[in-house]
Amino acid sequence: MTTGNDGYSALSTDPKGLGEPLGSILGDSPFTAIAVARLLRGQARAYILGELPHFRAAVVQTDDAPEEPTGYGADAAALWELLRGVPGWTCVEVADELAPALGELMAQELGVAVRYYGDLHYALQRPALLWPHPAVRLLAPDDAPLLEAAPPELRGGGLRLMGARALLAEGYVAAGIVDGRVVATAQLSARGPRYADIGVHTLEPYRRRGLCAAAASLVAQAAQAEALTPVWSTGEDNRASQAAARKVGFTYVGRMTYVIPQQS
Repeated sequence: MTTGNDGYSALSTDPKGLGEPLGSILGDSPFTAIAVARLLRGQARAYILGELPHFRAAVVQTDDAPEEPTGYGADAAALWELLRGVPGWTCVEVADELAPALGELMAQELGVAVRYYGDLHYALQRPALLWPHPAVRLLAPDDAPLLEAAPPELRGGGLRLMGARALLAEGYVAAGIVDGRVVATAQLSARGPRYADIGVHTLEPYRRRGLCAAAASLVAQAAQAEALTPVWSTGEDNRASQAAARKVGFTYVGRMTYVIPQQS
């Protein structure tokens, strides 16, 4: 435990010790689905300014994307105080309304320009719309070697953390398969008590062929069969991802913002 300049205590603990209580405090929502799922599985580090449950700021740094942590709380100064002690981050995702004040503090102290990038969040609150495609199917556990051989850009999220065999045993992956190799994936990348985040990626030469929507629809249907609400997030300028989400039936529920200090 260290002490911040404003007198609050900054607490960083092993994720197994802090993950469950912080996950419960953050609450399960489309905006916290990934962070809560990672905390509950011990796949993230948590940093707290203040004492639980009434913290001033919290940062969740997931094992699969430590350079892009998520910050929680309404006090920009407290969050910036906390971020000073978090290693390895290059940007931070926060509530949209908090981003300008946090960015101003970063710019003043670091002496650099700050960029903002919106992260749009969607939820599937009706039965998934299926888009059958002859090249797309749900993978079974014995498809693990096929998934392990996929290009690195298709093996992020839960697949990176758990490996193909564990993910296929515990979750769902649908793949677009062309000439015997995986060229697109949709995976249940983070599963919380109520919400399940779906991560998608298609190799550049195979985009605009309907593979993403077809794969995502299968995974979303499987999640809903377990009474989970699928959620989806994507960059504000990623029109293709936004279109695929809407095609499956996802509706927009709000946005968060990445605050990105530029290199000096």
